Order: sequence, then C-alpha cells, then structure tokens
Amino acid sequence: MDLLLLSNSTQHGAAPFEHVRAELAEFYGDREVLFVPYALADHDRYTASVAEAFAAAGLRVRGLHEARDPVAELRAAEAVFVGGGNSFRLLRRMQAGGRLAALREAVEAGARYGGASAGTNLACPTVRTTNDMPIVQPEGFAALGLVGFQINPHYADPEPSSQHMGESRQQRLQEFLEENDVPVLGLREGAWLRVRGDEVVLRGHTARLFLRGSAPREFPAGADLSFLTGSTPRFDSPEP
Repeated sequence: MDLLLLSNSTQHGAAPFEHVRAELAEFYGDREVLFVPYALADHDRYTASVAEAFAAAGLRVRGLHEARDPVAELRAAEAVFVGGGNSFRLLRRMQAGGRLAALREAVEAGARYGGASAGTNLACPTVRTTNDMPIVQPEGFAALGLVGFQINPHYADPEPSSQHMGESRQQRLQEFLEENDVPVLGLREGAWLRVRGDEVVLRGHTARLFLRGSAPREFPAGADLSFLTGSTPRFDSPEP
C-alpha cells in the first residue's frame, strides 16, 4: 500500500500544497490523479483549485464528480487524492453506491492514495478522531482502514495561557481513548505521513502519539512510526 497522508493542504503564508509540492510530484509521478471533492459542497470549484495547485507540481487532475460511473472510475484509478473539508459529508458520499469499497479495492490493488485533513481521516479505521462537526449523518463511522491507527489532523497543542474553558484537543483525544483502545496520532500543521507497505515515516513536522493508559509521546520529523502498523483497533461498538 502506498499512501501520502497530510495534516493540512494549506500552510500559513503559503499557496495551497506549496509545502508538499515536491512530495506530491515524487509520490504521483506521471500518473493522472483522480480527485475526490466530496468533503466540500462546490465540487467544480474545489476540483479547479486543486487542479491549479497540483499543476504547479507537474500533475494532472480530474474530478470524480464528473464521472458517469464513479465506482468504475475508482476501481480503475492508478492515483487518487481525497481533499479536505467535512469528514462526515465525505464519508456519507463515499458510502453511497459502493464508492468506499471501490476505493479500498483500488488502493489494495496498487493505486496510490493521497489525502489531506478529511481525506486523511478517511484512510483510518474510522472518522471518530476528526475535528469536524457531524453536519450530516453517515451510515456509520467506519472508513477505509488503510492504516490500523487513528489520525487527528490539524492537531493543536494545549495553550496554557488560554482563557478558553472548554476541552483542549489533547483532552478530547484522551476521552476517545477512555472508550476506544487504538493509537491516535496527532499530526500538527505541516506534518504528513508517507506509508509504504508496513513502513510509516513522519515528515514535515512533529507529531504527538496518544495511547490508552500512557502519557502522550512526541516524535520528530523523520521518525519511523512503523510500529503502528501492528495495531489492532478496539472500538466501543462493532463497525459495519
């Protein structure tokens, strides 16, 4: 399995995907990229903006929403990128008509999978560690399961000086672990994972790992996180 899982698509002060332009070019090579725009409402505008950003990396993009048979397009794809937005909207649309299963089959057969934010959430066993509000109700939370651990994109550290009285991101993830026994990797802005088979490498920036019953662990860019591939997720209820 060949995956590129980004925390974010836009870095402060930079153009969309500028911080991973070289990585995208190396990852996709000369393959045409099938873009999944379902996490946002305006599919045409979203696809056009991603196509422009990917063109700067020498890549060609076409939108899945334009396909007459999305399931067939996904099954035949050599390269896919799933954009960010709302994870629940993305998942519900992918569940419709067997799109989710078709994408999983393609990746297992060798298609390259890239995602940012919601697209990274979709690669996990479930979308339960997304930051998003459930603006729609999917059939369930089970996602692609391309990796055996959960990811929290856009992970933000607690601010000791903040006057906000609600839970921090760390507290919310620790609440998740009270009910579910599965590693959760908090990817900070500018971080991404490069996955090749059982190899998982952190790039771009640091990340924080949360495990049930343990203090959070910090990992630097370049860290080998391949030990996460042996995870056996245990959730509070069986997923379909």
